[in-house]
Parts: sequence; structure tokens; C-alpha cells
Amino acid sequence: MESLVKSTAKILAFFSAALLIICSAAARFTPSELTINDRNNQILDTSAALSVRYDSEEIPADSINAKSKAEIMLFGAVPIKEVNVHFDEHKSVVLGGNPFGIRIYTDGLVVSQTTSVQTDDGEKNPAAEAGISCGDIILSVNGKPLQTNEQLLSCVEASSGKSIKIEAKHNNENYTAQIIPVKDVNQKKYRIGLMVRDSCAGIGTMTFYDTETDSFGGLGHGICDGESGSLMPLDHGDIVNAAISSVRKGTCGSPGSLCGFFTESTSFGTLGSNCDYGVYGIMNDSLKNVSENQKIPVAFRQEVKKGKAQILSTIEGTVPKYYDIEIEEVSYNNINTCKNMVVKVTDKELLEKTGGIVQGMSGSPIIQNGMLIGAVTHVFVNDPTRGYALFAETMLSHCNSIIQNQSFAAS
Repeated sequence: MESLVKSTAKILAFFSAALLIICSAAARFTPSELTINDRNNQILDTSAALSVRYDSEEIPADSINAKSKAEIMLFGAVPIKEVNVHFDEHKSVVLGGNPFGIRIYTDGLVVSQTTSVQTDDGEKNPAAEAGISCGDIILSVNGKPLQTNEQLLSCVEASSGKSIKIEAKHNNENYTAQIIPVKDVNQKKYRIGLMVRDSCAGIGTMTFYDTETDSFGGLGHGICDGESGSLMPLDHGDIVNAAISSVRKGTCGSPGSLCGFFTESTSFGTLGSNCDYGVYGIMNDSLKNVSENQKIPVAFRQEVKKGKAQILSTIEGTVPKYYDIEIEEVSYNNINTCKNMVVKVTDKELLEKTGGIVQGMSGSPIIQNGMLIGAVTHVFVNDPTRGYALFAETMLSHCNSIIQNQSFAAS
């Protein structure tokens, strides 16, 4: 009898430990927030025996924009974690996949480098000595706002070697610095040892276009200064039509790239945001050459599943094409990043032509089960067949915030 009790206790302990491990894993990998369009719609992976139990039955199933508390349940009986539930409808958008040119003009000047200046007394770096570093944003000199490199050069030269007051920003915190310009023995001009950037241009991939608001989202990651890696602070910018002319194939240790050009200088949209999750703005006119059959619903992030999917991308000319991929990993809770999914290119044609994911494909929409689920954002340097992707739900949320900015929408 005693041995039976001990055996039973061991079995119970084993199953208790196993259940605890399963619950911990489920809590880690299931979303903490859910967006759902129907209380009765089973949106969680049924193979994991997970379901949603609501705290209240007062919210009707079709109550759009309502919020509720709920619990993720294992086998309908074991509570895993509490979640916030938001009831909403699926928004439908027009798929992108087409290349577009981006022109950004900064709000202030981005410090790309601090450099030494050769003077009669040897090398000096006034900017670095004053505490200015790469990635900082120069806002003004002696109270005068700066928008171009030429304005900064003019202010420094006009100082004649007298101290100037610079207002700058470091990690989103403003500070002031006093700098004494020094005379460059070679150029015979005053310098402070700064290399700055006031604009940039490039080519990326459009992710989607919302015909109801004329808003768009693309890239899936922000545009950064090439030297400092800092996000380019947007003052204003626009987008233009572009085409892909050639491909530099990616290999292990050397990411490839799409080579392209602006097909015209006239803009067809205005930028409103350059953030960690892409570029967003408003179209001047409705997109040309798009059909209604390109309009598909945007998936809620918990509807994204591991398995087969497709990307829509342009690697030649201006016309996008579908290519097969595999979604290998999905991180539902890590929403404050543009690396929500790990994807692998499986399409033979795309692998042959590009080696997988290359620079310029960022923003390529990902389609699964007839829904837009995300956009390609990064390539793995040591494995160009794989890369990261961002949830489309996150991109749409940032796009909607642009619309809510009335001052921008009216401009």
C-alpha cells in the first residue's frame, strides 16, 4: 500500500511538473493582447488546446471597438494568463510590393561623424571636446534653427573663432554646448570637427495603401543615417515612382541589394513619419494601376501562423510578383520591435536571382491565408535565405496614427 501511495505521488508530481512547464511555455508564447472581430471566432491555435474565456458576458459578440478582459485557457479548464481583448473589424488595404523612391529632409542636422581639424597647434576636435557625439541632432546655433549643412558652415565661419552656442539632442534629450571653432590650416576656414547630414534618399518597397484614407506604409523599418545608425529625424519628405534596374545577389556574409532609380521627380505622396516600424504618409492621389482584387484584409497578429506564406516583391522593373516563403518563428508578445517573425525564402526563382532577401526588399508584404500578415524588414547577414518580418497589424496602427495627426493630414 505504501509503495502504491509513493508511486501515485511520483506520477502526480510528474504530471504537475509537466503541466507547469506547459503552462509556462503557453504563457510565454501566447499574446498578452488580442484583437478579435467576433467573440465566437476561435482565433488561437487549436492544436495547442488553447481557448479564450471572457470575464464578462456583457459585451455583445459584434461590439466593435469594445474592450474586455479574458483568460487564455488550456484544455478549457487550466488558466494560463490574463489578456486584454479589443473587438474590431478587419481593415482591408491594397497590397503594395512595388518599389518607391523616398526623399527625407531632416528636422535638424544628424551628426554622422566627429573629425579632427588640423590647426597651427596640431589636431583638434572642438565638437567632440564639447560632448557632441555621433547620432546627436544639431538643432540650432546661437538660437538660429538649422535645416541645411550650409547654414551650419556659414554660422561657424561667421564666428571668426569666437565661442558659439549649439543646441542639440542626444537620445531624445536636449542639451547645449559651447564650442570654440578653430581654423583649418589647409582650407583656411573655421571648423568645429563635425560631419552632418540634412537629407537622404533611397529606394524601398511599398507594403500597403489604404484607399479609405489615402494613407500608406512601407519599408517596415526606419531610415537611418548610414554612419551613426541613428534614425533620421523627419522634418518633411515625399515619395516618388521608382524602378528596379538590377540585382546584386546576396551571399553568406555579404547581403545583396536591389539597384534602382527614380523614374520621375514629381512626388505622389507626402511623408508623415519615419519611425522604427517604417515610413508612413499620405498619397497625393490614388495609386495608379491597382485593382480591387489586390485589396485584402489585414490579419490580427495572433492569426499569423508558422508555415507556408508568400511575399509580394519587385526584383525587376516596376511590377511585383509573388514568391514562396516559410514562416519559421512567430513572436506574438514582442510587439515593440520590427522583428516579429523569422521567415525563410523557399522560392527557387527568387533564390536563383537574389539569393534570398536583399536590401531594397524591405517592406515587401507577406500574405498568408488570404490576409496581409506582415512585411519583410531585415536579412540575416550569414544566411540571406532568412530574415525578419514585422506584423502588418503594427504597421496599420502606425499608419492610423498619421491620419489622426490633423495638422499633417491637412497639409
